[in-house]
Amino acid sequence: MALPLALTLGEPAGIGPDITFAAWRRRAELGLMPFYILADPVFLRGCAESIAPDVPIAVVEPPAAVAAFAQALPVVDIGVPITAKPGHPDNSSAPAAIAAIRRAVHDVHTGRAHAVVTNPVAKTILYRSGFAEPGHTEYLAKLTAEMMGISAQPVMMLWSPELAVVPVTIHLPLREVMTRLTTELISSTGEIVARDLKQRFGIARPRLAIAGLNPHAVARLRAQGIEARGPLPADTLFHAAARTTYDAVLAMYHDQALIPIKTLAFDHAVNVTLGLPFVRTSPDHGTAFDIAGTGRADPSSLIAALRLAQRLSANAPAPAALQQA
Repeated sequence: MALPLALTLGEPAGIGPDITFAAWRRRAELGLMPFYILADPVFLRGCAESIAPDVPIAVVEPPAAVAAFAQALPVVDIGVPITAKPGHPDNSSAPAAIAAIRRAVHDVHTGRAHAVVTNPVAKTILYRSGFAEPGHTEYLAKLTAEMMGISAQPVMMLWSPELAVVPVTIHLPLREVMTRLTTELISSTGEIVARDLKQRFGIARPRLAIAGLNPHAVARLRAQGIEARGPLPADTLFHAAARTTYDAVLAMYHDQALIPIKTLAFDHAVNVTLGLPFVRTSPDHGTAFDIAGTGRADPSSLIAALRLAQRLSANAPAPAALQQA
């Protein structure tokens, strides 16, 4: 049975609705895999009436999304009324964003969807509501343990056709990086990256480049049979000729990874979570409150995330198999 992708609304007051409408409009042109958005249908209809009156809304359950997709944007009701306005999050924002993520993981776990794609959230809004995780990545790992009984080390990869980078430490002040970086963390991260590049990206022998800061994990990765080079100086690691020598870079901290990929692929990079028993991708940008509800937001990164989820899903285990994991 053909399965759709589960797309979360993200922060309701952000550009999630805008870019979702824009992506759905281009579904036939780009050959997009059917997807449904997890949201409050009343809220989403109001957004459509304002900025996308040409986009019809169909309230469905996931199995019906594939049939509905050609004629209407399928919406699965998350059961949380949304009262936020474009650019103005309110007390409904965090519960709606969290409910959408939970339902997306549940749908993949129960074989109703093939992969999870997440629209951007506003972390500050989530934190004010008592959200305890640093971000999407860690929350997905928590849900994996809760729903599937699987303990996972999630790894954030920023991917584009030009470059793929993995920050080994994320959401950390720079002064804390050295205290968190260990041989074990770098090695386990490299092992997960190499495994998923092979199993999901179809790269028979992944090549990893290790940016300089802590050299001790490179020998351990090589001992695991992983083609790893480093530590390499970050200032010469990202030019065009250097990028032909590896499939992904393990960077030691946030800026070491994100500056080069945002320079090379600002509008079409994708956030991919490796190390989970299901595929998850996301646009590599924020909520853009300043242009939310205007219809001017660029959907390129969401489209890239949907297309990459479609590609990776072809190599992922069938969702029904997750129930037996």
